[in-house]
Amino acid sequence: MMDSQRPFLYLTLIFLGFLLWTSWQQDHAPKPLPTPTTQTSTEASSVPSQTANSASSASQTVPAIPNGSGITTGAGQIVRVKTDVLDLQISTKGGDIVAADLLTYPISLEEKNKPVRILDLNGRSYVAQSGLQHQAVNGQAADTLAPNHLADFSVEKTEYALGADQAEVVVPLVWQGPNGVVVTKRYRLKKGSFDVSLEEEVKNNSSQVWVGSEYRQLKHGPSHVDNNVLTSGVRAFVGGAYYADDKYKKLNFKDMKEPLTATATGGWVSMLEHYFISAWIPPQDQQNTYYSMELQQNGTPNYILGVRSPVKEIVPGGVDTFKSQIWIGPKVQDDLEKIAKGLDLTVDYGIFAFVSKPIFWLMQAIHSFVGNWGWTIILLTLFIKLLFFWPSAASYKSMAKMKAVSPKMKEINERFSGDPQAKQKAMMELYKKEKINPLGGCLPILIQIPVFMGLYWVLLESVELRQAPWILWYKDLSIMDPYFVLPLLMGASMFLQQKLNPPQMDPVQQKIFQFLPLIFTFMFLWFPAGLVLYWVVNNVLSIAQQWFINKKIVGHA
Repeated sequence: MMDSQRPFLYLTLIFLGFLLWTSWQQDHAPKPLPTPTTQTSTEASSVPSQTANSASSASQTVPAIPNGSGITTGAGQIVRVKTDVLDLQISTKGGDIVAADLLTYPISLEEKNKPVRILDLNGRSYVAQSGLQHQAVNGQAADTLAPNHLADFSVEKTEYALGADQAEVVVPLVWQGPNGVVVTKRYRLKKGSFDVSLEEEVKNNSSQVWVGSEYRQLKHGPSHVDNNVLTSGVRAFVGGAYYADDKYKKLNFKDMKEPLTATATGGWVSMLEHYFISAWIPPQDQQNTYYSMELQQNGTPNYILGVRSPVKEIVPGGVDTFKSQIWIGPKVQDDLEKIAKGLDLTVDYGIFAFVSKPIFWLMQAIHSFVGNWGWTIILLTLFIKLLFFWPSAASYKSMAKMKAVSPKMKEINERFSGDPQAKQKAMMELYKKEKINPLGGCLPILIQIPVFMGLYWVLLESVELRQAPWILWYKDLSIMDPYFVLPLLMGASMFLQQKLNPPQMDPVQQKIFQFLPLIFTFMFLWFPAGLVLYWVVNNVLSIAQQWFINKKIVGHA
């Protein structure tokens, strides 16, 4: 039987199936929980082993992994650095950034005075580390000639703050080697920026050539995935990512057990969580080496993702500086795109990125005028509806014609109830005579599905919409409607839309369609309020357009 509603039913079931599959994947994906082990490693093992990565390294000896000999491995002092957007804690042990609070991003609407903390040594063993490694030349000892992230630095003071009239604040940490080499590690924090610059200046006051490289790495403890489930039921990705050779690659923590070895010009390494990121960005014009490792400490795994610079040679009396950047903050797409190629890909829209990116760009443009993300979504829906007005109109006309001839269809169905082939033939003749495309009614749902999924990921992944208010009790459009008003309106609008469509001939399909508004309403109860708002507005506009066309066609039939 050639029923015009069957394609719509199939598409709807496919859509529901996709959402259920996504949910199942999130619930049953392998969880990166701590791996039982009896192995215990020292902190010195977190220093990466060296590789010869320069043309001038032929005469250099690659040393073993530094064991911390001659280096104090105490906790060190904490240096507090505060700007208008960042509150960092830097340890004098290695100059590690051991805590980072985002002052302009509260953890929730209920705790507006408590900022989001990204780097967190005590909570998640999550720190940003960096250091230098000296390479031995002609048998020269190497382990004490450069400060790795286990070395002790000295500081002039332990409190730094960006003044109201300052553009940046500079935090210097100094290390002095036994042979006269002096390394000054400078962090530069700029006003209104989550982009922190790092300079490691090497003054070679020794009598021999200093040869070495810089490494930057992010260390993270095990992530308990269940703590990262969003309100909508989707689990946020927590893990690593790097960019090399124009390729973006995400790494689950368990993937870091297998050592990563890659070399590329430019690139970056990062640790991701929902909405926020820390990322080391080396100079983009140099050849960098990427690595990963798992460090076992007292039976608990820690995961490291890092990048090493090329080797520098500094003559006696000479000075040279290793430079890099670290982003510690939200996944603000425009800012990330400016810092390094591919860094904006950490805003992960998945397979719907081709739809999500233009949707987000358009939403930003609208928001720049209206200043409210709720009204932005409504205007976006209106724009999409206008963009597809004529294709949708053609579909609604086809459905209106189907409704107009529904008595004839019912007559054919009853006349040929025992002969399916004759019934199908009669239906096809009727369609041809009335110039009806039985598949025409599928276009609206075909248009809606990619737009819906694209907007779905925009709402889940875009930090710009985090805690974005609309009106009344809608204080955060990225989470569910607390009073379920929008889902109920969506279900009611879907039910009304069904009444405007031609009736189904198949009794089984009739029953399925009767339950669809209820199924969708239940499913949308936990969806982000902004997404349900889009669907409600789209349904209302569709109802108005379809009612007008039905009145025009059916009323004159």
